[in-house]
Amino acid sequence: MSKEANTRLADLFGLTGWSKGELARLVNRQAAAMGHPQLATDTSRVRRWIETGESPREPVPKVLAALFTERLGRVVTIEDLGFDRHRHAGKKQTGDGLPWPPERTAAVLTEFTGMDLMLNRRGLVGAGAALTAGSALSSAMYDWLHTDPALVADAPVIDNPLHAEPASYDRYEAAPVGSQEIEALERSVEVFRAWDAARGGGLQRKAVVGQLNEVGGMLAYHHQDHLQRRLWGVAANLAVLAGWMSHDVGLEPTAQKYFVIAAHAAREGGDRPRAGEALSRAARQMVHIGRPDDALDLMKLAKSGSGEQALPRTRAMLHTIEAWAQASMGRGQAMRRTLGEAEDLFVSDKGDVPPPSWMQMFDEADLHGMQALAYRTLAEHDPSAAAQAQMHAKHALELRVAGRDRSKIFDYISLASACFIANDPEQADRYARMALLTIGSTSSHRTWDRLREMYRLTGRYADYATIQDLRSEIEAAMPPLPKNRSSRQV
Repeated sequence: MSKEANTRLADLFGLTGWSKGELARLVNRQAAAMGHPQLATDTSRVRRWIETGESPREPVPKVLAALFTERLGRVVTIEDLGFDRHRHAGKKQTGDGLPWPPERTAAVLTEFTGMDLMLNRRGLVGAGAALTAGSALSSAMYDWLHTDPALVADAPVIDNPLHAEPASYDRYEAAPVGSQEIEALERSVEVFRAWDAARGGGLQRKAVVGQLNEVGGMLAYHHQDHLQRRLWGVAANLAVLAGWMSHDVGLEPTAQKYFVIAAHAAREGGDRPRAGEALSRAARQMVHIGRPDDALDLMKLAKSGSGEQALPRTRAMLHTIEAWAQASMGRGQAMRRTLGEAEDLFVSDKGDVPPPSWMQMFDEADLHGMQALAYRTLAEHDPSAAAQAQMHAKHALELRVAGRDRSKIFDYISLASACFIANDPEQADRYARMALLTIGSTSSHRTWDRLREMYRLTGRYADYATIQDLRSEIEAAMPPLPKNRSSRQV
């Protein structure tokens, strides 16, 4: 028994408003509902969990995770409560239990998605937690991401959940799957990805999380290596989608957890470029919420962790995200240099190696769209950058293909914002109205965040009749800002 208080459990316990005796009664009741009627927890035992760091035996950690998840309205895992599911001597871990040992990834994936689905079913929201700093994530995962998972597979396995019951609120009976089932799963990823690009993440997020939960159950059965790697690839792709959709609707801590899960799954499948791309999503999230320094920390890891397998186009995409973070910090020279490297990498990709499915969305239109966003962001610090933002946004719009509705909205907003900064309110009004035409048909909160930033820029032209009308239309269309989100997101 540790004599140190479990501060993580204490902090979460303080948020619930429960007394220790009430929590003890809830544990007993919940355990009985989950098939453990013999459990008998009392007030003194709850006190020891909190004050002396005593770790309860199974199934209590799972029971507590379910109780805290429901009470707080966001996913709370066993590690969030300060309980390490599998303690390994000599393994250095951060406060969030990172990096995870290879044998834990399937169990964490299944538990987290099960809790997320429980919140969906009961109409709760997944907000209120803090995001881990980019520096903490990158320092914890650096050595782990740079090791070869094939070598790790030869190491002794202390506790292997591939033959254990999945730690989930929704039990899934582990059973083998074949190549045809995996092909169907891979096709479903493409369907979900196309829907997200067209309409945003809100309407299909639950379906993606549910599919990921099922794949986590499949991973609880040990398949032949080539099938297991493909399953890990499906898990990584679904986890990235779940994270991106969560980010798209403002569930930021949930999104970050999915991005980390995706990086773990990709590495378990031997796909380091996919792991790096998953971490780059977390970096984009950090820039969006106003933490570009954390984004740069994550991008260092994403770029180095991708390894030599990463195609030039993949590296170009990573450079555009780094450039956006630099622009957010007003580092114009560094941003321009990074974007120049991105362009060089993009054109150097001869296309002789087919890009992975997860890179097919990053085409020339996306390259220009990210350049437009970076220059528009830099224009807040250096208005002369607005002209470049307009040029790239127009190129992006010319190249956009059908089905990329959300990206088009972002392009129009970048273009309108750059016009406002460049003192061209007439053109800005035109492009802003193009964004308003379709923004209501998406479930993307990020589009509204960008629109709010553009609305801020209209203030200096509020005396213009056309801009007065535009402001009124935006005010009428824009949903209220959620309490857990900052109005300074870009």
